Amino acid sequence: MEQTLDVRGLRCPLPVLKANKALRGMPPGAELTVLATDPAAEADFPAFASETGHALLSATREGDDFRFVLRRRADG
Repeated sequence: MEQTLDVRGLRCPLPVLKANKALRGMPPGAELTVLATDPAAEADFPAFASETGHALLSATREGDDFRFVLRRRADG
């Protein structure tokens, strides 16, 4: 299962909070792509993944747009 979450235009901490809520509603191993524009997201998403155990599969930037791909942790 793959899902995309568009949080462009939202500021910290909303992108991470909305991603966390989306991941909680997904089955283990599912992937969530997050689209963000908040400059803080560049540091926030790696920290979020590290703290929660979700895998940050990729983090890319094009101009002011960030794209993060996370995999929901297997243990729920």
